[in-house]
Amino acid sequence: MSKTALITGASAGIGTELARRFAIDRINLVLVARRRDRLEALAGELSTTHGISVEVLPMDLTDAREREKLFHQLKEKGLAIDYLVNNAGFGDSGPFLESDWARQQEMIELNITALSHLTRLFVPDMVQRRQGGLLNVASTAAFLPGPYMSVYYATKAYV
Repeated sequence: MSKTALITGASAGIGTELARRFAIDRINLVLVARRRDRLEALAGELSTTHGISVEVLPMDLTDAREREKLFHQLKEKGLAIDYLVNNAGFGDSGPFLESDWARQQEMIELNITALSHLTRLFVPDMVQRRQGGLLNVASTAAFLPGPYMSVYYATKAYV
């Protein structure tokens, strides 16, 4: 039976490369990020090259309603997620007191809350099936923080 991986932040960087890695192993994909055009380009490449099924679901994971929608949409389609890759995230730099508070909140919402929420949504089914995998993408910033990115470092330490 074919397996399916859900990868957040799949439109660029590590997320794109992880999608390519799963595709090599012929694992079907659900790709999530905000940029539809990049997701569709990647989906076309991977489905053509590796003959896998690729679902593209553009959404903003800082919104809890979008995360719930993602979960229920996949359930309704009968898609069991075998691997959850929490890769979506971003950083910001600058002196803490000069940083935009709304941007910091958005970073916390994506880097911490979305990761935790998606894990709570998808992992119980894996546990029930006694099969599955979870990959939370952190950063060396979690272990070696520095100046001008305090909120980012803290979010990655959480992961």
